[in-house]
Amino acid sequence: MKKLTASTAMSIALFAGASVAWADEITFLCYQDANECDVIAGMLPAFTEQTGHTVKLETVGYDVIRDQLENQLQTDAAPDVARVTNLGGLNQYYLDLAPYVDGAAWEASYGATLPWFRQPGGADQGIYGWMTQLTVTGPFVNVSLFEDAGVDMPGDGATWDDWAAALLEVKEATGITAGLAMDRTAHRWAGPAFSYGAKFFDDSGNPILVDDGFRKYAEVFVGWHQSGLMPAEGWPAGEGTQYRNAAPLFQSGDVAMHMSGSWMINSYAENISDFDWKAVPAPCGDGGCGAMPGGAAVVAFKSTKSPEASAALIDFLAAEENAAAFAAQTKNITAHQGLQESGIDYADASPAVAAALSVFAANAGKAAQTTPQAYTFQGYAKNFVIYGVIPDYITKAITGEMTLDEALAAIDADVAAKIAE
Repeated sequence: MKKLTASTAMSIALFAGASVAWADEITFLCYQDANECDVIAGMLPAFTEQTGHTVKLETVGYDVIRDQLENQLQTDAAPDVARVTNLGGLNQYYLDLAPYVDGAAWEASYGATLPWFRQPGGADQGIYGWMTQLTVTGPFVNVSLFEDAGVDMPGDGATWDDWAAALLEVKEATGITAGLAMDRTAHRWAGPAFSYGAKFFDDSGNPILVDDGFRKYAEVFVGWHQSGLMPAEGWPAGEGTQYRNAAPLFQSGDVAMHMSGSWMINSYAENISDFDWKAVPAPCGDGGCGAMPGGAAVVAFKSTKSPEASAALIDFLAAEENAAAFAAQTKNITAHQGLQESGIDYADASPAVAAALSVFAANAGKAAQTTPQAYTFQGYAKNFVIYGVIPDYITKAITGEMTLDEALAAIDADVAAKIAE
């Protein structure tokens, strides 16, 4: 008799106790930034016990997902399920989960992120994947500088104007380089722009960019540099589409606020020891409380020979209890909208990390409610065009190479031309 391996024996034992009389094996190609695939692996025995289906999980480097997965999807070597980041770009290969899951429950829990997977235009109403986690933009603040300056920190619901005034007070009282630093990218710029009322898209989903809200924020942003609130080492020091990370300015204590995102939490927890810091709620404005979301997702492919089992796995992982466990164990922000409101118990995280994660999760929820165009922008297939154009021309307005009116006209013209290509 052929000897059974431990994994085979476990699969047989779990199948024997399953609640269904048939079972499929699903192949799952997974990459992890930290421990995401490991956590999913720990959930799979419960899935097998519940459904009878087994999962062959293969953990690979991100380069495999980025560079090889699409080629696999064009052959018979494709996995049934994978963890991906190019959400809209792989739409043609996705299995629509809608026939296999409770669509109303998915809309209630993940309605803000479901459009990211769909074809543009609004006709596609499929359900294609579960966002394993969100990344969300927002500010970090040097608490020690505020205390040293004797300045009260604005609270939840404060506007960008409130923060700008407080940060200028801190700068003047402490002599730091600047009050606010922001990564040089339209991705970080977008959240505050939404707060000032920028819509970015018309009702048909076409980019409009320079509306009244966009113009208002552009004026404010240029003014922040003229007043000294923002540093010359930031946006004005870059050109074209060049990205500049403002983290070094914050870590050195030279600025009191860094407009960045949730991906910096663990880095700051590990690398900042000279001062106290914390994440704060996304500042608001007439347009809402803007923040830009992103993240990775688990999807199934229509080439699978086991569509029901593949859909069942994703439905299992996306269930509220499992989504909460995943977020807690991976120390990530959940995309589950109910859990964003109720909160995740990050019991194993340090108090600073747990507090920051909770703040960014709330930022994601507020953005979904008050600035839904942020989610539209994230799912827009040509958002890279907008990312490339805005920093170039806004920087030229800051440095005086162009007037603001000239820069805004150039943004609209350039985006329209590049999208038309």
